[in-house]
Amino acid sequence: METKVEALKDNQVKLTVTIDAKEIDDRIKKTYKDFAYKYNFPGFRRGKAPRPVIDNALGAEAVPATVTDAVLNETYPLAVDEALLYPVSQPQFENDSTMVEGGKPFTYSATVTVKPELELSSYEPVDIELPAEGATDDEIAEQIDQLREHYYSFEDAAASAKIEEGGYAELSMTATDAEGETLETLTTESRLYGLGVGLFPEAFDAELIGLKKGQKKGFDIDITKDSSMMTSSLADKTDKIHFEIEVLAVKKQILPEVTDEWAKDTLGFEGVDDLKARIAESIEKQKADVLPGMKENACLNVLAERLEGEVPESMVEANEADLLKSFFQQLQSQGMNFDVYLMQQGITADQFKEDVKKQSSDIAKQDLALDAWARHAKMEVTDQELTDEFVKSGVEDPAALEAEWRANGQMHMLRQGILRTRAVTEIMDTANVTELTGAKDEKKAEKKPAKKTAAKKAATDGAEAEEKKAPAKKKAPAKKAAEKKADAEEAKE
Repeated sequence: METKVEALKDNQVKLTVTIDAKEIDDRIKKTYKDFAYKYNFPGFRRGKAPRPVIDNALGAEAVPATVTDAVLNETYPLAVDEALLYPVSQPQFENDSTMVEGGKPFTYSATVTVKPELELSSYEPVDIELPAEGATDDEIAEQIDQLREHYYSFEDAAASAKIEEGGYAELSMTATDAEGETLETLTTESRLYGLGVGLFPEAFDAELIGLKKGQKKGFDIDITKDSSMMTSSLADKTDKIHFEIEVLAVKKQILPEVTDEWAKDTLGFEGVDDLKARIAESIEKQKADVLPGMKENACLNVLAERLEGEVPESMVEANEADLLKSFFQQLQSQGMNFDVYLMQQGITADQFKEDVKKQSSDIAKQDLALDAWARHAKMEVTDQELTDEFVKSGVEDPAALEAEWRANGQMHMLRQGILRTRAVTEIMDTANVTELTGAKDEKKAEKKPAKKTAAKKAATDGAEAEEKKAPAKKKAPAKKAAEKKADAEEAKE
């Protein structure tokens, strides 16, 4: 097989492939033999029908057309690998009506859009900001404050105190439906109520703002427009609820003091020092898990900003298809439907689509930026390194898998994955890192997590690669930033 590549405009190339006459003749001979066994020809034993009989029965173009299709399907992937091309679209074959002929070589051409070789505005080491390793005093103090909020108590505020947004009050409440019937589930002589927790509609909370101890108020809430946890179950019974409210007391939240007694009696630690030590251990473990992923994300984000040129829409669309496939497989494995997911995330379907589109574009930019870095650094992958990847994959027969990949023209995907992994490793190793020690500064460094659409594309991603259990190294997936909330049990562990 002989291949030639001609560069065209708009990241397109014309790939011309020639297969020698001997291989064409061998394929034609084999196809006639296969047809002789596959079909019944009157007067001939299976496998013994001569060519003229097969041509007369199936048509003179049956065998040439079959061989032509097989040649195109089997040799095009191999030619792509041989020419070191990285297609980002389906090929457009020229001379579709041309078929193979016995005794003659066969030549075909295909036009395909390939991955562009874009450049970076700079190949200097990237500058990034990351939370400092270990636990800082600010982080420990922040988590202790959050622990305190789990063990608060209430006491009456001054008689002149008014109910404020996010405040608390003890209420006496009578609720009736549109027909005047008492709603027993909502009626109570005394209820400690916190504004803004979503128990009742926002309109209910708004009616309480400014009330003081001893004051009474009646008002109606339209639950068809403003439902909540307590009223949603009543939507099929009434459209409106009338409330008669009396403020028994305005409450203020009291957080416990951080003392050895509180740490020991309430949380089960030996004292404050032990509590801080356990929280520090928890933070350090969380950071050890997430910092590598955060560092990779930070490096890739900076690198993508240096990319010069436009990303092919076909690359973005391919990434989007991969993300959606992975996302819906994940949903299915969790037994969740799409509407429930959107409700849990608090987003609309349009917002979800925009998020996936942005992720797809970001991935394409990062991949092309890594390609530029690897190309600038003159990184190369040897055939032995490709073979080693199959051995490392742990499959039972790595040689067979490698042969299958080569036959399917997938080796360029593996080569690309290794180069990108090598590039991102070098970028991370040479990055200039500024450590952020304050809790607020660290939060600035943490990128808002994606809407859980899917894991970030690995270096060797591609539908075919995944189906064949790609042995290529994968980039570390992006991990969520360290959780800032640690309860007593987590700290003790």
